Amino acid sequence: MSGPNNTVYLSLGGNLGDPAKSMGAALRLLDADADTRVVAVSSLYRTPPWGKLDQPDFLNAAAEISTVLAPRALLELCLDAEHKLKRVREARWGPRLIDIDILVFGDRIIHEAGLEVPHPRMLERAFVLAPLAEIAPDLAVAGRSVSERLGAVDTSGIERLPSGRDWWLA
Repeated sequence: MSGPNNTVYLSLGGNLGDPAKSMGAALRLLDADADTRVVAVSSLYRTPPWGKLDQPDFLNAAAEISTVLAPRALLELCLDAEHKLKRVREARWGPRLIDIDILVFGDRIIHEAGLEVPHPRMLERAFVLAPLAEIAPDLAVAGRSVSERLGAVDTSGIERLPSGRDWWLA
């Protein structure tokens, strides 16, 4: 990697097929890119569906990556990984094989078509905050730490699985 490194936090999830396998493959695709390196990955979390409730539970995780890519280029890399893993976009908040969201990109605030950072709904979603708090509890988002934010949302039904943090390397 050349150029300045940016610390980025991602949310990953899925509830079709083998979500852990898909998320692991996505992280390995990102890590294989010359401009991006996976630094830390949370455990896996089983979480109830959000938004559209008549679907299977999700598996979710968070990852810290280091990249020299610009935000839009990283988004394209994430979308390309989803595409390679056969992600089909149908219903909003509906079932999916894999979903990768950019949560935080350094200290940047971005409002572009298709890219908002920090992620506009991350602070109300326990399925995002729980895994993120595991790897970055003191990360400040909108003036408060992720662990403080997690304490302010409903975490009912969220279960940290005994996966450890190396599950994605399998």
